[in-house]
Amino acid sequence: MPYLIDGHNLIPKVGLRLDSPDDEMELVDILREFARLKRQQVEVYFDGAPIGYDGARKIGTVRAHFVRLGQTADSAIRARLNHMAKDAKNWIVVSSDREVQRSARDVHAQCISAEEFVKSLRELRNAVPKANTEDKKISPAEVDEWLKIFSHKGK
Repeated sequence: MPYLIDGHNLIPKVGLRLDSPDDEMELVDILREFARLKRQQVEVYFDGAPIGYDGARKIGTVRAHFVRLGQTADSAIRARLNHMAKDAKNWIVVSSDREVQRSARDVHAQCISAEEFVKSLRELRNAVPKANTEDKKISPAEVDEWLKIFSHKGK
């Protein structure tokens, strides 16, 4: 199921700081990895964007909505859910904000808290096999064998 995420609500839960100038992009990077691993659509909403920086942007696999200063991500999420109508039931809303949760339940969308999402995010990361970064040495015999194979190819 695709995800609608209350970004500023999630930022401190994943260990980022709301007062960091790059907090939103750092969260988007985390969500891009999540979307890739889960193979799910992700939309994240951030409020407080100055005029000229507001709007939606596709950042990799994540659609980030920067809500204009003076409006709230909560109201933008509510409007998105209402626009979906019956399709909202196919989405998971991530927020610990009670108003956002109520908006999600009103349109029959699934809702999980930011804390629950972080828990599933960690479980997903731990379930992914780690890439083997160990340097593998090639023996001199293997080098000789490859040289023989490739030196006869061009002749």
